[in-house]
Amino acid sequence: MSPSPPPVLVVIPARYASSRLPGKPLARIAGVPMVVHVCRRAALAQVDRVLVAADDPRIVEAVTHAGFEAVMTRADHPSGTDRVAEAAREWSGIVVNVQGDEPLIDPDAIDAAVAPLREDPALPMSTLAHPLHDPDDYANPNVVKLVRNLRGDALYFSRLPIPFFRDLPLNHAGSAAVPPGVLRHIGLYAFRADFLQTFAQLPPTFLEQAEKLEQLRALEHGHAIRAVLTDHAPIGVDTPEDLERVRRLLAAENGG
Repeated sequence: MSPSPPPVLVVIPARYASSRLPGKPLARIAGVPMVVHVCRRAALAQVDRVLVAADDPRIVEAVTHAGFEAVMTRADHPSGTDRVAEAAREWSGIVVNVQGDEPLIDPDAIDAAVAPLREDPALPMSTLAHPLHDPDDYANPNVVKLVRNLRGDALYFSRLPIPFFRDLPLNHAGSAAVPPGVLRHIGLYAFRADFLQTFAQLPPTFLEQAEKLEQLRALEHGHAIRAVLTDHAPIGVDTPEDLERVRRLLAAENGG
């Protein structure tokens, strides 16, 4: 008799304070708070539970009013991963960190991140990657790039254009066309529950602090990150302009 698959918990970190978009988790999209859209999408994945990790009672109220679970977490967490680790402290199985500012997240993307942890009990964590084609994105330090080994594990993440193609006329602004094989990192993570707690306790590392990318902490400490290719490129909401774009896309999706 084969063992039952590990249960999967989605935790959505939702922080009320935002320098560019205050109250972002509660921003209305089609009359519904953004974080509730994320909950609805996450619940369509093959998961056992969806939980919002909030830092403000207004978020908890909005989420529970919509019929989903939410818990209050410390307000001073340095990252979303730390907030997720607090909320998932008692969970055994797999924990997925789904960003609270991606109301158009595809449930299939969540399943894709979870799949390698179901298949390989020794794998501590996974994330997603998407083919990158836009030269502006390739050159943009706000768009994180990654390279993988032949097994599909991440070798490195960087804000700079990687890999560097020596024989192509690239400059700091990128090229007229991005060569094939370049990958954009999608910031969705699946963790084995015990490793998530370990990761949250690891001291920050040199490369992590240099690039301001916390996933580099895992690599620097010698832990593997499986980077799964996906066709889904989520649209995050960081600015008022992003919010209006998502509102238009969701209206079009709903036939509005």
